[in-house]
Amino acid sequence: MSKVTVVGAGNVGATCANVLVTTGVADEVVLIDIKEGLSEGKSMDIMQTANILNLNTRLTGVTNDYEKTAGSDVVVITSGIPRKPGMTREELIGVNAGIVKSVTDNVLKYSPDAVIVCVSNPMDTMTYLIHKTSGLPKNRIIGMGGALDSARFKFYLSQALNANPNEIEGMVIGGHGDTTMIPLTRFAAYRGVPASSLLEAETLAKVAADTMVGGATLTGLLGTSAWYAPGAAAAQVAAAVIHDQKKLIPCSAMLEGEYGESDICIGVPCILGKGGIEKIVEFELNDEEKALFKKSADAVRNTNAALA
Repeated sequence: MSKVTVVGAGNVGATCANVLVTTGVADEVVLIDIKEGLSEGKSMDIMQTANILNLNTRLTGVTNDYEKTAGSDVVVITSGIPRKPGMTREELIGVNAGIVKSVTDNVLKYSPDAVIVCVSNPMDTMTYLIHKTSGLPKNRIIGMGGALDSARFKFYLSQALNANPNEIEGMVIGGHGDTTMIPLTRFAAYRGVPASSLLEAETLAKVAADTMVGGATLTGLLGTSAWYAPGAAAAQVAAAVIHDQKKLIPCSAMLEGEYGESDICIGVPCILGKGGIEKIVEFELNDEEKALFKKSADAVRNTNAALA
């Protein structure tokens, strides 16, 4: 019996729970939130599609009752608040750090062997916070950002190539932010054929630029942050762990010398399986890519400083 808990029943958390249920990732999913009735209502709505979609996963919504999350194999943390007008970056980080730490303590009390997937923003910094405060081994803490950024990169590549997104290879490393992520255009491919041989350099550069502002573009169109792809990306990471898929997915991981960095959580290619992050894969970056990665790491460290 496999079990996943999703903490936070907002748009991203509820979408993650919905994808986990509709794709049959786990036998049981628990959706938990601090707001009375929210998780119960969204879970009921999702489960009323069970007969229509022939679903077999059991989804339960609960309000702040972490005992119901006991025995989870994976816990996805989406909780936190968005930045409000007049709020400084440091204030936002301070509030969300308190929320994420409290949630982590609560879930580990009942699921001490769980793999934690962090979605809460700023994602690299919140992943780092969990490393520093939970006492978990580094392989059991995964930041989701690279999975989402890479999915967006492959979407824009597929649009430029007029190709099926499932036949596109593309990877984004670095920090999960508009100015810190690094779409690896040199490694992008369509059915093994380098994208650089199929697209003009200017087009490929535009694909990378569009990827980097992918989240901001959607916020501008929607008036709020995106949720379908972020929720699905979190579910993809959970599925790779639950089903021991050994998938190569870029994730925010604690580095100990890889890519020339240490004591930082930042997006790198990871093999995900039953143990969480089972291996960090080191790509041979060229000088330009190395410089971008170093700049990205410096920016993430600058954000981490607000935790102090």
